[in-house]
Amino acid sequence: MPTMAKLSWQHHSRGRRLVSTSYFVLATLTLLFSWSCPVLGKKKLYIGALFPMSGGWPGGQACLPAAQMALDLVNKRTDILPDYELELIYYDSMCDPGEATKLLYDLLYTEPIKIVLMPGCSSVSTLVAEAARMWNLIVLSYGSSSPALSNRQRFPTFFRTHPSATLHNPTRVQLFQKWKWTKIATIQQTTEVFTSTLDDLEQRVKEAGIEISVRQSFLTDPAVAVKNLKRQDARIIVGLFYETEARKVFCEVYKEKLYGKKYVWFLIGWYADNWFKIKDPSINCTVEQMTEAVEGHVTTEIVMLNPETVRGASNLTSQEFLAQLMSKLGGKNPEETGGFQEAPLAYDAVWALALALNKTVGPLKAKGRRLEDFNYNNKDITAEIYRALNTSSFEGVSGHVVFDAQGSRMAWTLIEQLQGGSYKKIGYFDMTKGNLSWYGNDRWIGSDPPADQTVVIQKFRYLSQKLFVSVSVFAGLGILMGIVCLTFNIYNSNVRYIQNSQPYLNNMTAVGCMMALAAVFPLGIDGLHVRNSQFPVVCQFRLWLLGLGFSLAYGSMFTKIWWVHTVFTKKDEKKDKRKHLEPWKLYATVGVLLVIDILSLMIWQIVDPLHITVEKFTKEAPKGDVDQLIEPLLQHCSSEKMNTWLGVVYGYKGLLLLLGIFLAYETKSVSTEKINDHRAVGMAIYNVSVLCMITAPVTMILSSKQDASFAFASLAIIFSVYITLVVLFVPKMWCNQCQQRRQMRRLITRGEWQSDQQETMKTGSSTNNNDEEKSRQLERENKELQKIIQEVLCHLHFVQHTVEDV
Repeated sequence: MPTMAKLSWQHHSRGRRLVSTSYFVLATLTLLFSWSCPVLGKKKLYIGALFPMSGGWPGGQACLPAAQMALDLVNKRTDILPDYELELIYYDSMCDPGEATKLLYDLLYTEPIKIVLMPGCSSVSTLVAEAARMWNLIVLSYGSSSPALSNRQRFPTFFRTHPSATLHNPTRVQLFQKWKWTKIATIQQTTEVFTSTLDDLEQRVKEAGIEISVRQSFLTDPAVAVKNLKRQDARIIVGLFYETEARKVFCEVYKEKLYGKKYVWFLIGWYADNWFKIKDPSINCTVEQMTEAVEGHVTTEIVMLNPETVRGASNLTSQEFLAQLMSKLGGKNPEETGGFQEAPLAYDAVWALALALNKTVGPLKAKGRRLEDFNYNNKDITAEIYRALNTSSFEGVSGHVVFDAQGSRMAWTLIEQLQGGSYKKIGYFDMTKGNLSWYGNDRWIGSDPPADQTVVIQKFRYLSQKLFVSVSVFAGLGILMGIVCLTFNIYNSNVRYIQNSQPYLNNMTAVGCMMALAAVFPLGIDGLHVRNSQFPVVCQFRLWLLGLGFSLAYGSMFTKIWWVHTVFTKKDEKKDKRKHLEPWKLYATVGVLLVIDILSLMIWQIVDPLHITVEKFTKEAPKGDVDQLIEPLLQHCSSEKMNTWLGVVYGYKGLLLLLGIFLAYETKSVSTEKINDHRAVGMAIYNVSVLCMITAPVTMILSSKQDASFAFASLAIIFSVYITLVVLFVPKMWCNQCQQRRQMRRLITRGEWQSDQQETMKTGSSTNNNDEEKSRQLERENKELQKIIQEVLCHLHFVQHTVEDV
């Protein structure tokens, strides 16, 4: 029970009821007597404290009893402040800066003088520490973690036994690197402590090469912030908020399904162990739903209880301290008692203050000063207390107590994970040494830690090998057919009707057709068959084979039809000019077309060479519950100004095709022996022109569909080549076969006539001019001629049907 003097001062300071004059005088006399007569009792030193018993962090519920325990032990010690007694004057700040402002005024402007101030939560400590220097007061906090409080220029007299919240950040970065995460998200309550912590985290992750992709904040309602996290596909989420707001956040997390094997939440570790099970009227989620939502989250917590069994300055081990604290709490459930985890820090804060004050007694005495001489204008005593606290180093129930240059406590970080509804220790991190002690008992809802984002697997689309092989077989057969046609044309080049068809131009057509068919093979070769470095070479083969093949095959046919039109369709042309056709002009025309193509292709490849480009498609979700997306990729042969070059080439070739159709139509009724296959050439031109005009735009449209594009282009090449070879060379082969049969029959006929003549001579025929013999010979020749005429008519009938079908 407090003394009568203490009660009177507390009642007077609160100003809640009138104090009788006699009671006030008695208390004043008692105080003066105790200060002026040290031999009669200990002199009292007063500590002004703010313990939040409610609000965002009700840490005073356990921290106040712990501080009172420390005061009792200190006051009983004869080796610590033997001439003084520490007394605590405290109020409930409710962790509210507004309420704390009023209470701070009461503490400062109401007797007795307080030698030290002890605030709790960060928002209140910020207010108190900033104002305290105006009264030359030391501030020692037991529950403030705001990084902003480490600013010595702003808070020159501030110390704290609770480490800065930034002490969590090196641990978080270490865990991000351990689990190979390079992309995180954050959500914070809009208060200075969390904003400062997040600013520090942002700087640290940036140095570690980790990106904060999403940063959300809220004041009171986290619903919108949580929805934004979901919409932006946040996976690894750092949450910075007080316990009451944590329940609101995870109620929204449950509603948005932002939990499970795809997500990991990092929270502050100083919540009560059952914080998610506490009934809260501000949320509409059940305990079961909250338990489901928080499962698997990771907490980083400053080590606030010495894990070793050592006796420190208070001569208590950490376990003995906990036992006494439980007794003082009267059997309250620690999980439902605010500040239970921070209670060792409040306990050690009182011991740190007591040891520091004890350390100042000697230096002050040497200067002729005493602690009881302290007032709000005395800077010397404040400076001595500051030096004593700054050099503090002792073993407390929370571990080794030592302050850094900013007045913040240095400590280890405990890493825990919620597994099956209860927290399990999974490691420790020592920031001073950068050492991570890992137990290896982390457990995940999936088999492994989740990815920091949806894993996008890039997968190239390749041409169907069945399609490629099938088309290649037809192309190979076409090349073989071209070789047969070329061989036939060269072997029979002395035959008259072959000579009259300009065999050298037909040879060029056959070679061009084979080159076009050969282009089918590089058209089907992609990244499945060659390396990326070799792909541009394949692109060059495609372009040159197809370009030169077209120039030779179509150019030779176009030359024929051009000269037929030039020489044989002029009405005023003399007959003798129609009979003479100079072959070198035909070859020169083909050469000009070929040179134009070669020059244009060379300029293209020198100015803007072909290279490999990759087309990206819309991401696709694979089958099954897999946290992956597949991004299809397709390789193309392209150049910087591909459309311009294609426009030039297609424009030039298109004009040739249209002109070829026109010339073929104009010469359809011309009959000449100089180029006797010009009608077949016209049919081939119709075929090639139509297929090319259809294929070119369609393949550009289907360029993103590799199978369809290849099938359409390659089959168009194959069909046009097959039809060209059949129309140009098969009739010649047929005619050659018919001629060979006719010659054979003539030889047989001559052989029979010679045998009859010899038989007549043997039987003694008198004369070779026998009329009967001549008559039989004429009959045989007549029959032979009738057979020949019949074969010629059949051949003409076949050609006529072929032309009509085409």
